[in-house]
Amino acid sequence: MKRVIGIGAAAALGLGTLASVAHAQSSSSSSSMSPASSPFSGLFGGKKGNESSPVDLNFKITGGDADSMDSALKQASLLESAQEEGRVTGQDLLAAARADYARLLGVLYDAGYYDAVIRITLDGVEAAQVATLDAPPVVKRVDVTVVTGNRFKFSRAQIAPVAPGSEIPKGYAVGKVAGTGIIKQAATKGVEGWRNAGHAKADVAETQITANHEDHRVDSRVVLTPGPELTFGKLTIRGYERMDPRRLRKIAGFPEGERFDPAKIDDMRKRLRRSGVFSAITLTEADGVGPGNTQDVDLLVIEQKPRRIGGGFEISSYEGVMLSGYWMHRNLFGGGERLRFDAQVADIGAKTSGRDYSLGVRLDRPATLNADTTGYLQFQLQRLRDEDYDLDGATFGFGFTYLPSDRFKADAALQYSAQRVNDEGEKTNFRFFSLPMSVTWDKRDNDTDPKRGYWLQGNLIPFFGLKGTGTGASIAGEGRSYFSFLPQDKLTLAGRLRLGTIVGSNIEDTPRDYLFYSGGGGTVRGQPYESLGVEVIPGPNGPILTGGMSMAIVSTEMRYQLREKIGLAAFVDAGRIWAESGFSGSNDWQAGAGVGVRYKTPIGPLRFDVAGPAGGNTGKGVQVYLGLGQAF
Repeated sequence: MKRVIGIGAAAALGLGTLASVAHAQSSSSSSSMSPASSPFSGLFGGKKGNESSPVDLNFKITGGDADSMDSALKQASLLESAQEEGRVTGQDLLAAARADYARLLGVLYDAGYYDAVIRITLDGVEAAQVATLDAPPVVKRVDVTVVTGNRFKFSRAQIAPVAPGSEIPKGYAVGKVAGTGIIKQAATKGVEGWRNAGHAKADVAETQITANHEDHRVDSRVVLTPGPELTFGKLTIRGYERMDPRRLRKIAGFPEGERFDPAKIDDMRKRLRRSGVFSAITLTEADGVGPGNTQDVDLLVIEQKPRRIGGGFEISSYEGVMLSGYWMHRNLFGGGERLRFDAQVADIGAKTSGRDYSLGVRLDRPATLNADTTGYLQFQLQRLRDEDYDLDGATFGFGFTYLPSDRFKADAALQYSAQRVNDEGEKTNFRFFSLPMSVTWDKRDNDTDPKRGYWLQGNLIPFFGLKGTGTGASIAGEGRSYFSFLPQDKLTLAGRLRLGTIVGSNIEDTPRDYLFYSGGGGTVRGQPYESLGVEVIPGPNGPILTGGMSMAIVSTEMRYQLREKIGLAAFVDAGRIWAESGFSGSNDWQAGAGVGVRYKTPIGPLRFDVAGPAGGNTGKGVQVYLGLGQAF
């Protein structure tokens, strides 16, 4: 016996046709879909989803591969959700039961079961035989019985024409399981392939899916219509209020005249979102083809409130409390310009250092050189009172940030800095120009709680000294990697390596905040903040303790997700500081180890770590850290 499952685009791209067929078949007697017997059987449910519910809801599934279908069928069931939500009147349960015929059969079709039998009874009466207006006032027992039958496989899995480079799923092939889900995926990927090749109006012209119940095979044929190759036409914009439409077009970076590519529409959406000006962005392709085979696009934006305020904190038992806050205007002159003031007070209550202050002002202008480049001006004042030195300084500069994708970022700036440093009574003035440059490659799956991927960053800061300040360059790099194991990625192993060195200048002539330290929450947890440096610069009372000219930091962390919102962590950090460039000269090392708890929040995990020294002679006792987001 052969049955045509669906003809037309709906069969491949949606379940509307299949659902109606499923309901009609399942509502009739079960003999119309009698499956072959199977020696395998499974049972799920039997336990009430809502223990206080007066309704006894039972699910039973038998047939091949029953265990793998348990959760899928139960998740699709409206009866199950009605039970959990306490919607257990007779009318509620009848409506849910009648809808479940189609929902459950849709899941079975997706898994390749085309001769399944579904029975749903309310107190022993088949739900399909109860008229909608004749619902019983009370239902005490609901039984859902599913016999999966045989799993069908493809006798033909054809899709044509296919654009070069299309990624048709490997499961859509002769001999593979013939689920409707894989057919839909194949049709979708086929259309995507043509759209990626510039054919914006590609679509499914026809699908034919025929199930042969005698040999349990499915004959599937999908016909695609590519349509003409198009180029981007005109961009219309709507919804802006304070925003200058000329600047809006430049920020969006609409590729007018270029070959159509859906990825470029996604790039426009990302640029507009990064500007921070808009709360909603909708890009819609025109239905028809424009003159000269062009594709017009409509942009609708909704601007959000221009001003924003925020803050943060970190707590350490040794370094004290850090408080930070900012005020920002997202659209200062109507061109997406972002003005931001940042203020921070750190080391509040620190055991060995004084209180640190910093104030920064930054003005960003998106789409300065091109759509992916943001220009900025910045000014910063800082007052640092560290254990080894005091610093008062100011920095002014301008630069550019290039952000062509969410994964890659490059930044370059020109800055002038003036600093006054007091090293245990020895005062030094530093005046210098610098050209800080950085490149970041981010392949993590999540910014605040990564479980897979890696993160790489390289920094180069040439500096040119004035009035006795040395000339040289700071070179540093950092790599992070993440691997996860166990179901749902419950166990994550994370590692970090940081290397840095300064070349060209002597240590006494190098700006103090360029030198490298180890110890504290950002380097070696369990050791006091910046407790490891070098003692090579002469002072009035002997050598002065400063940062070193080279640095290496290694961190490893094991994270285990104990419950949905609670996680545990164990970590070991180690650091080494050298007195000279190129990782040479006198050196010393330190290590720390500890454990922590993570509490998942919508903006990242809340982190609580306790650590102590594990090597070296720079610290004693326990350090406590509290912050938002993983340590790295």
